[in-house]
Amino acid sequence: MNRLFYLKHSAINVYFSKNSKDFIVSEIPLYDFSGDGEHLILKVRKKSLTTWQMLQIFSEVTGIKKREFGYAGLKDKDGLTIQYISMPKIYEKRIESFLHDKIKILESTYHKNKLKIGHLRANRFFVRLKKVNGIDAKKLKEALKSIKTYGLANYFGYQRFGKNRDNFLRGKEILESKVKEKNKRVEKFLISAYQSHLFNLWLSKRVKISKLIDSFEVNELSELLSFPKEIIKKLKSQKSFFKLLPGDMMHHYPYGKDFVCENLDIEQDRFFKKEITPTGLLVGKKALKAYGIAADIERDFEKECEEFLQKMNGTRRFAWIWAEDIEYKYIESEAWFELSFTLPKGSYATVLLEELTHQKGF
Repeated sequence: MNRLFYLKHSAINVYFSKNSKDFIVSEIPLYDFSGDGEHLILKVRKKSLTTWQMLQIFSEVTGIKKREFGYAGLKDKDGLTIQYISMPKIYEKRIESFLHDKIKILESTYHKNKLKIGHLRANRFFVRLKKVNGIDAKKLKEALKSIKTYGLANYFGYQRFGKNRDNFLRGKEILESKVKEKNKRVEKFLISAYQSHLFNLWLSKRVKISKLIDSFEVNELSELLSFPKEIIKKLKSQKSFFKLLPGDMMHHYPYGKDFVCENLDIEQDRFFKKEITPTGLLVGKKALKAYGIAADIERDFEKECEEFLQKMNGTRRFAWIWAEDIEYKYIESEAWFELSFTLPKGSYATVLLEELTHQKGF
């Protein structure tokens, strides 16, 4: 997949391993838990396990069926992750003596509702990059300053597409009725990988357009892009790297409603202030559509799935995000560059690392 970077620096050579010491993810809940109610909330720390594997262990040890557990987000196997899960309060006694070498219960409380997917505000990441020399450490610091100001493309990470990067192909074959998947959960995941693939292609296209607008003059761009000159002039005046187009489907950031970008002068200023962000299409019959020029570009990536579009619900996803609370330090004696940052739910730390270092496949 051709995911374009937008920062202009050359590649930075670093060593990164998603192990429990060098990669830590902590969930930030969507809301404070009430402290009472029919559901037990556990703050758990796990390593070398997916969320599903962790829940399977809890189920086997306690006898609680997996469907009775709630969780806000699915976490990968690699690294150390801290997340919240829920279970009915009536099972509290069963977990009092719970012990496992890869899982530790850190805290517990109560809440009125079962945790559901998406019930988190963001994720906080700690990353340690190794074998970083002094010159590259300075380049990393400058790149982080740019990311803090201008944000980054909200691509789906490589993890989304499986070890062989072909989950989206399997999803497409399911939609085309060429193959069948008995496990409905797996089927849903593979189809979502196909939607994610098209989203990444669309976002790469928009990043490419933004790079062209920064690099060429108005007359040249009117030929390259076939946009009206008055629109190109407005695009070139935008302060953000990612250029908003007329008809973009926008969203208040990080919470709020969708709306259509009609006034580029007003919306580009709000976008630069991180008040709103453009969204991209995850194809499907129920997804909101862009308008005008923005819709023309979206339509190019929707065409290939027109025959089975009705088999997917679809939605929209932030196209551009910002890392918050960025902290970093360079430990010269160890050649380590340590950084911490917070990303919205559903965004990938590895995508930020790839933009930062201009290396792919983290």
